[in-house]
Amino acid sequence: MTEAEVVAAIAAVAREHLQWTGPISPEQPLVEALALDSVRQLTLIMEIENRFRIRFETGDESSIRTCGDLAALIGRKLAQRSPDAR
Repeated sequence: MTEAEVVAAIAAVAREHLQWTGPISPEQPLVEALALDSVRQLTLIMEIENRFRIRFETGDESSIRTCGDLAALIGRKLAQRSPDAR
């Protein structure tokens, strides 16, 4: 899955579960771009985990500043999945 596809999927999750209507690009600061408070952050993470069938670990959030950072982390998680989980 390309970064553009992952960013598009993040945007779809944000539109569906956070009622986000604005554009999303890789360089945007994630928290500010999606107006994330703690509840919206949790919702976004849970829905991304569900959509991609991945699990975030404690500490993963330290590497996420932008939508592109989140897309890159999702890409790494997808690459780490076992073939049975796909």
